[in-house]
Amino acid sequence: MNGNKIKIWIPALLGMVWLISSCSGKTRKGKEDPPPIPVTVYTSTRENVSFYDEYPGTVTALKEVGLRGQVTGYITGIYFREGSKVREGQKLYEIDRRQYEASYRESAAGLEIAQENLAKIQRDVDRYTALSNQDAIARQRYDYAITDLANAKSQVALATEELEKAKNNLEYSLITAPFDGTIGISQVKVGDLINPGQTLLNTISSDDPMGIDFVIEQSELSRFELFEKAKQMPGDSTFRLVMPDESIYPFQGTITLIDRAVDPQTGTIRVRLTFPNPGHDLRPGMDCNVMVMHYSKSPEIVIPYKGVTEQMGEYFVFLVKNNQVKQVRIDLGHRVGAGVVVRNGLATGDMIVVDGIGKLRDGAEITTGPPAVQRNNPQKH
Repeated sequence: MNGNKIKIWIPALLGMVWLISSCSGKTRKGKEDPPPIPVTVYTSTRENVSFYDEYPGTVTALKEVGLRGQVTGYITGIYFREGSKVREGQKLYEIDRRQYEASYRESAAGLEIAQENLAKIQRDVDRYTALSNQDAIARQRYDYAITDLANAKSQVALATEELEKAKNNLEYSLITAPFDGTIGISQVKVGDLINPGQTLLNTISSDDPMGIDFVIEQSELSRFELFEKAKQMPGDSTFRLVMPDESIYPFQGTITLIDRAVDPQTGTIRVRLTFPNPGHDLRPGMDCNVMVMHYSKSPEIVIPYKGVTEQMGEYFVFLVKNNQVKQVRIDLGHRVGAGVVVRNGLATGDMIVVDGIGKLRDGAEITTGPPAVQRNNPQKH
């Protein structure tokens, strides 16, 4: 009886050992290295590149002036619409002119009297001169006449100056636009008292063209001096502009001036560009980005930007060697279209992964062939 039980258990035990061995073998098989990951690669080369350097800039009017009264008085008239375009010579403000008109009339009358007095004394001098030549008049009388003539001439000169002053004051009481441009919001209203040279009435600025000011490092000065000396042709895209909404301004600029001195505190110097502004899209004080074309002095390594990954502010690519990848850090330069310049970390001829990066890890095996076919095994254990 016991012998029969032993005979039964031995086959069962052997079956369990086989089953465990079989399952163990399949588990080991499941832990085998995964198949190579299909990727797309790119071989780095050197090429001459051009790109734009960008600088923060500010729009500035080439002509801008604050309007201030030059005579005292109350504002009696405002003859423009705030924010509108004005023409040179257009009447803008009027300061109470009554006192200045009266002063002008008084000065004009004073000059007329002085001139009539001079004419009378001149006639006397002419007569006394003839009599003096004939010794028919006392010498002292003749000398008095000459003195009166000199005084009369001085009175005419003084009256002429007073009339000119009165005329200027009368003209100053009417404020006109000094040039074509746009006028801002009025700082005074009708009835406000104006103090000469102090009260700001308004600001007017020119519209077209407009200036763009930005600063460069002093190390870039020689490059921009070459731009200044070079003759730019129509359509030259050396200088472009990025608007606040990130659109590209449709007109190209030209370099106008480089400031006279470097700021010793920052080591920078100001540069001004001029851009056409026919649509008045550029306004004084507007922020923008200046794009300046830069040509490489020697061939640069350029790779597709999509092959670059970023981690904690550093940039990496997957370098391919012997069908395996290694993640290496690189230093990037400027973007060039869909590519980017690599300053350090890669050499000419290095192969990197540009598609399939999301599935990679350091040391992974790759293939540049079609993706492997996934096989499904319905067998259950």
